[in-house]
Amino acid sequence: MKLKDILTIAKNELSDLSTVTNPDFRLEQAIFKQDEKIWEVVVSYLVENTNRPSKAFSALAPEFAYLRMYKKLEINEKNEVVSFLMYDKA
Repeated sequence: MKLKDILTIAKNELSDLSTVTNPDFRLEQAIFKQDEKIWEVVVSYLVENTNRPSKAFSALAPEFAYLRMYKKLEINEKNEVVSFLMYDKA
């Protein structure tokens, strides 16, 4: 499978998770696990920042309109997403 195909599969699976007009999907990582015949991929995309600081703190903290979310997916040989996991980039 090509990396472009992996990104397309991930975009199709995750597109409903963002209300942003252009969620800017990015393939951050892709590892093929030969023994399991599964692609383990990390994809990022933009979502609206609904947790903005209050007016009192807005001068102290930057106010971003969007946040970048990271998700880990596993894709099998049939191009099916078989797991959807939280991903901590730390």
